[in-house]
Amino acid sequence: MPGLDCKSCYCLELPMMEYPAALDLQHYLVSARQRRAIENDIILILEHPPVFTLGRRGGIENLKVSRAFLKRLNIPVIQVERGGDITFHGPGQLVVYPIVDLAEAGLKIIDYVTGLEEIMIRTVSDWKISAGRNSVNRGIWMADKKLGSVGISVKRGVSFHGCALNVNLSLKPFHWIHPCGLVDVGVTSMAQELSKSIIMKPVRDAMKHHLASVFEFNLVKIEHPRMVPFLENYIDRNIFMTSSRRT
Repeated sequence: MPGLDCKSCYCLELPMMEYPAALDLQHYLVSARQRRAIENDIILILEHPPVFTLGRRGGIENLKVSRAFLKRLNIPVIQVERGGDITFHGPGQLVVYPIVDLAEAGLKIIDYVTGLEEIMIRTVSDWKISAGRNSVNRGIWMADKKLGSVGISVKRGVSFHGCALNVNLSLKPFHWIHPCGLVDVGVTSMAQELSKSIIMKPVRDAMKHHLASVFEFNLVKIEHPRMVPFLENYIDRNIFMTSSRRT
């Protein structure tokens, strides 16, 4: 896609994607961005099948059920390099993974994290939900209930992982953990706050709009991964196009 300026950013919307496949894709894109095989940042927007992830602070001690219990439900527990403690991802949660060269974007880490929170705050505000920040625990909150999470990693100046907004997510698995390592806090969703189901596509569209506004990106939508040369080899050697196997 020639002619993109330094503030243009690819946007790739994906189907339901297994967490390891999405993590592998992020690693591939981070490496490509560091080598300047990709001249522009790229944002992945997707959902995951059920999975628990542990951040750099660990968190297995905050899992309140046994591994055997989760194995029977076919829910994996995966250690990752993002910040934070234990959390849950599942269908109905909108996940955004920006692969961003922070220096090139003119962003300090603290401002970038605050920006991810702002994107979620503005998104839920479009549905008349008033969420706020907690200066101690990052993410967005409705009083003592967490509505959206932030967890990033930065490798040689390129940020990955990102934020996750609870839209129509089942909240039951959060009862099996101390979310983010916190005791006596709750988790909520847009659907729970509004007492109705929320259509995901308008939330995706709102998130993209606010992401472009907050970070002053010109989002360039990738209609299909094969449109972009740097993804061609990746698709051919990975499960990229079949990563939504789980039903």
